[in-house]
Amino acid sequence: MSQVIVFWSGTGNTEDIANKIRNDLDCDIFNVSEADVSEILKYDTIILGCPAMGAEELEDSEFRPFYEALMSEASGKNIALFGSYGWGDGEWMRTWADEVNGFGCNLLSDGLIVNGDSSAIDDAEYDKFISSLK
Repeated sequence: MSQVIVFWSGTGNTEDIANKIRNDLDCDIFNVSEADVSEILKYDTIILGCPAMGAEELEDSEFRPFYEALMSEASGKNIALFGSYGWGDGEWMRTWADEVNGFGCNLLSDGLIVNGDSSAIDDAEYDKFISSLK
């Protein structure tokens, strides 16, 4: 099964998490600025990473446009979500998961959320997330 990670990171926290996931899954990885929707759609599983921005929402200048273009063609695809946050309670992830389900995708987990950088990852939650991708 082919897997790819596509992420956006402002401070580096989400990028660190993306690299940790890549190392554990041995999959391809792209910064969203380098990702092409048609190429990403060739993968069996698409793992999307974006931190909470503003009022707990996805980054809107690079990530959101890519994500919307991808989702317009991703019905039936396996999708997993992850990201970092520094405030709030993870509302952005719940909203994001609801959006992905609304596009008719197969959401593989509830999403991995990390309050801070990769050193703050909850090991049990991370293991559950990785297991959902194997």
